Amino acid sequence: MKRRHFIAAAALTSLTSLTGVSARAQVADLNDAINKAGRQRMLSQRASKAYLALLQKVEPRSAQQVLDRSIALFEKQLGELKAFAPNATIRGTYDALDGSWNDFKRELTSATPGKDEAAKVVKLDATVLALANQGTAQYEAASGKPVGRLVNIAGRQRMLSQRMAKFYLAGAMQIDAAGSAAEIARSRAEFLSALEILRNAPEATAQIRQELVLADAQWMFFNRGLQRLEGAGASPAHMSDVFVTSENLLAIMDRVTGLYSDLKT
Repeated sequence: MKRRHFIAAAALTSLTSLTGVSARAQVADLNDAINKAGRQRMLSQRASKAYLALLQKVEPRSAQQVLDRSIALFEKQLGELKAFAPNATIRGTYDALDGSWNDFKRELTSATPGKDEAAKVVKLDATVLALANQGTAQYEAASGKPVGRLVNIAGRQRMLSQRMAKFYLAGAMQIDAAGSAAEIARSRAEFLSALEILRNAPEATAQIRQELVLADAQWMFFNRGLQRLEGAGASPAHMSDVFVTSENLLAIMDRVTGLYSDLKT
């Protein structure tokens, strides 16, 4: 248990770039826009994951920090992405996202959380995710460069790590357990396929490949935890392991996305 808490603290420390503390104050360029737009996808899933963890008393201190920071960073980046939008179509997407986000946030911060409310949170995050993904694709299209696609793919890995953990915790609560298991399977297949794309991309630097080796190692621990839901089921210790390893994997994939974003090819 002490080891899990130590790792959880380390994960939160390594995610300072996701708290807004050290993030760029404004969108620097289109690569940065794709990075931040893609991060909004992740935050929709990460906030739900933290909400479900809090309901089940999984890593409660870390989960509360993750929820609070995810909400704050989502709102900060939403304003930046709306301000940077180069055309009316992209601005329209972020206006729509603003409305969906407000509905989602209202449920996340409800004073009376429970299983029914949790099911609603999972439903609302799907709309936020879809619009955030649409905005990311639009920014990638505005870039028109191969590296923009890689920033998008790497950034989507962050979302998938959180999505799998979220559905694990939803399944543990018996919120559409069969559907949750199917979503984990789909996300797992996409995550592994995208790792190969990122690893074999001509633009991948030695530093990027080194980070992806770390991602492979962390994936082994994370996936082992996910598979426990399909086997003996979720115990408090297993849920804690999934929560912590999802944070560790997220930190690595955020670094990979940043490295691709910094490429000027």
